Parts: sequence; structure tokens; C-alpha cells
Amino acid sequence: MGVEMDGDVHHKADNMDRLEDVSGAYKELLAKLNTITQLGRCQAVIGYDQQVFMPKNSETAAERGAQMSALSSVIHNMSTDKGIMELISRSESDIASNPGGKFGEAARLLEIERRDFLKNERVPAELAARAAGHQAKAQQSWQVARASSDFALFESDLSECFSIAKEKAECKRDPDSKLSLYSQMIDDFEIGMEKERIDELFGEIREALVPLIAKVLKSENKPKKDCLVGSFPVDKQAEIANRLVSAIGYNTDFGRTDVSTHPFSSPCSPKDVRITSRFTEGEWREGLIATIHEGGHAIYEQSRPSSPYKIDSALSLGAHESQSLFWERHVALSKAFWRYAMPLMKETFGDFDYSVDEVYGAVNAVSPSFIRVKADELTYPLHVILRYQIESDIVAGDLEVKDIPKRWNDDMKSLLDVDVENDAQGCLQDMHWSALAIGYFPTYLIGAATAAQLEHFCRKDIPDFDDLVEKGEFSKLKDWLTEKVHRHGSRFKSLDDMLESQLGEKLNPKYFIDYLTAKYSELYKL
Repeated sequence: MGVEMDGDVHHKADNMDRLEDVSGAYKELLAKLNTITQLGRCQAVIGYDQQVFMPKNSETAAERGAQMSALSSVIHNMSTDKGIMELISRSESDIASNPGGKFGEAARLLEIERRDFLKNERVPAELAARAAGHQAKAQQSWQVARASSDFALFESDLSECFSIAKEKAECKRDPDSKLSLYSQMIDDFEIGMEKERIDELFGEIREALVPLIAKVLKSENKPKKDCLVGSFPVDKQAEIANRLVSAIGYNTDFGRTDVSTHPFSSPCSPKDVRITSRFTEGEWREGLIATIHEGGHAIYEQSRPSSPYKIDSALSLGAHESQSLFWERHVALSKAFWRYAMPLMKETFGDFDYSVDEVYGAVNAVSPSFIRVKADELTYPLHVILRYQIESDIVAGDLEVKDIPKRWNDDMKSLLDVDVENDAQGCLQDMHWSALAIGYFPTYLIGAATAAQLEHFCRKDIPDFDDLVEKGEFSKLKDWLTEKVHRHGSRFKSLDDMLESQLGEKLNPKYFIDYLTAKYSELYKL
């Protein structure tokens, strides 16, 4: 993709004026911000390579860590150059000097850049480089520990991950801020959402789901899962997964799909959005649904305005997760979707003689699981709440890293009545902490609740929602999401603000609870 330097590249309302036409400082600022973004995109490419293609050994990991550290230092130094703040201030003065101008877009861009500059400026270059270097080391030791199912092999590096993440959050926190340290960490992933608000949302969800799950598990009307297992060649699984993810709107002309230990999406740029999945020959659901999930993330990235400025970047990880879960749960796990997909399944696998109802029941069957990414949508929220509580307790000093395995296993027993057999099935299953992504986990459940709220209002605007899905006509749903979410980038200050503007109310877990209650009461005949 060519370098985007035109000042009109970021999406703006038709009645907005171009500040760069009257402000040399703003024009210069846009050029500097573009360079920083392009370097960040390079960082994304080598990060993807690290996860997917790079040789798996400690020496290569050390070299990649040095590369990531060097690039991180360059980006950090450019991002915290005092010249950036001077240009921001001069641009703001130019807005004030032109009272007749309509510079709302530019003003929001400047507000975002000022906020992020001040946060980044507080992080010393040495700490930024140390964080990047340790992340590469920790991800390698996590992979080794996971393969050996031995938390002890990861404990030291994980402890340092939490220490560095806390150190960075302390630096980023405004000296006058009353935010808790964990709320500051959350802010890097879910801007404007404090721990107290999350406690309120998650408390309501947990209170509703625990008894619902108990009723479901006691039901004698359990769907059979025979159709999920058998001999399903991996190449055929990848073929149908790629066919379906393209059908819902993922543009493979500007992306690619690969295989990795943990499925993820990587927006190297809006014109290079990659996804990964994983497949096992004896079971087809996991790979297909993971591909749809990551495709939902990718559709968001491919549909947002493609400028190199933060105002056009995704609003938050909760917003992002709502897009992946909208497509995964409210489309791909619906009965209408399987009316569409069943002929394709039979075409791909040949002897696949099951009814739509049988497959719908099987893909939605509830069964408490060790693994978060394999969990059904009803028990999944408790996996997130477990991680949220563990990491927030570590940050608060109420739990030590060495005690994570016991705490994890105890919570899995109390929340889901599951006995964790080993560390690989327990506290070593996720890569997030090795990536210093402390405060990331709650965004999964925030996204799930948001997806249900979006589906509710999407159905109000598109009454033939199910008919369109059954026909494999997904463009109307994608366009609705672009109108309500994708096109806004980071113009809103929080997910709550965006939902209130576009749907008429802030995030409300009622829609998520109602959706799960209705769906599983019917499926399990409660």
C-alpha cells in the first residue's frame, strides 16, 4: 500500500473544513503521525511473523526480541518527541484563530493525539524497550511451558510481565488521576471503562448465568454432538472455513489466513489484515468457528476508514470483540446460518448426513470446558470473569504469581465444577499475559454483551435478518455494522458513548442475558 499523505484521508463529515489548508503546523503533524503509524505497521508484520512463521527456538526469539526492541525504541522516541506536542499546541491555536471554521474532526484528532502523547511521554524509552524485549522472551518461555505443561518454566518471566505492566501503568497514569492502577491498565484496551463499571456489568451477568447454567446442565434434553467428530481432513476444513469467512465479508484480496497455536487477527494495515486459525482432523467445529470469529475482527479493520491516523482506528477492544462475536455467535451459531451452510458442508465433506437441527444443537451444546477458546457461549463468560479476577488481584497485591495455578484450579472448580488436570489445560492456555496484555481479558465479555445489544437493534432495523442469513446474503448486516460501528473509528470517547449515540443507550447486559436465556431455554427445553 502506498503512503497516505493527503490531508483528506481520514473520514470526516461533509460539512467539516480541512485544518491543513490553513495550518502548516497541522499539515506537518499529519506527516509525522503518518510516519509513526507506518513504523507501527512494520512492527505488526514482524510480530505476525513471530507468531506464525518464525523458527521456534530461544536463539531466534532473542534475535527477534532485539529487533522488536530496536523498532519499539524508534517508535517510542518519535511518538514522544516534544516537537509533536508543539505541533499539537500550534494546531489547536490555529483552530482558535479561525473561529468561523468547522474543524470538529481535526479537534478530535488533536485531542486523541494529546492524550496519547502525554501517556507515552511518561513512559521512559528504556522501559518501552525493556517491555518489548521481555515480551519476545516471555512468549517463547510461555510456549515452552505450555508444551511441557509446567507453570514453573514460565513463572519467573510471567512475574516480570506483571511487574513491567504495572510499571508502565504507573508511568502512564496522570499524576492527578484517581484511577486505580488496574483501571489504568484497562484503559489501554477499553478506553473510558473503569474497573467499577466492569464489576457492575460482570456482577449482573454472573448473577444471571450461574443459575441458568445449572438448569441447562441438569436438563435431560441435551443435544447430541456426534456430527462434530469423525475424520475431517484439515485441508477440507480450511477450505470450507475460508469459503464461509469470505461469504460473510472478509476480503481475502487484502488478507490471508494461516495456522497458529492461538487463533488471532493482525491488522498490518487496512489493506493487509491477516487472520489465523487452528484445525484438528478429528473435530471440525473449533477451526471453522475460530475462523469466522477472527474474520469478524478482520471485517472491522477492513471496513473502517483507512487513514493512518488514530481517529480512524478501532475504538476499543470491546468494540472489536463485539464484531467478531456478532458474526460468530449471532450469525454462525444461528439456525438460519446452518440452513445456509449445510449444503456446503455436505459438498466439502461428502458423507455428512445430518439435519440442520442436529448440527445447530451440536454447535451450541453446553459442556463446561478447560479451555476458554473452546468454551460454549453460555459458560464462556465465567472463563473471562475468572481471568479478570485473577489479574486484578495480582495487580492489587492480593495474589502472588506463584499462586496462580492453585487459584485458577480452585476457581474453575467453584465456577464451572471442572477439575483442571494440568497447567496446559489451565493457567498456561492463553498467550495474553506473556504479551504484557494485563487488562485485556475483560474486553472479551464486554464485547459479548455489546454483540448481543447490536444484534437486538440490528434485527429491529433489518426484520428479515434470519432470511438474509439463510440465503447467504450477509452484505446488509455488514453494512449496518459499518454504519453503527466501523465508520466511526475513535470519534467517540468510549464504547458507552458510541452505543448511546448509535443505539440510544449505553452498554446494557440485559440484551446479553435475555439472548442467552431465550436461546438455551429453547434448546434445552427448560
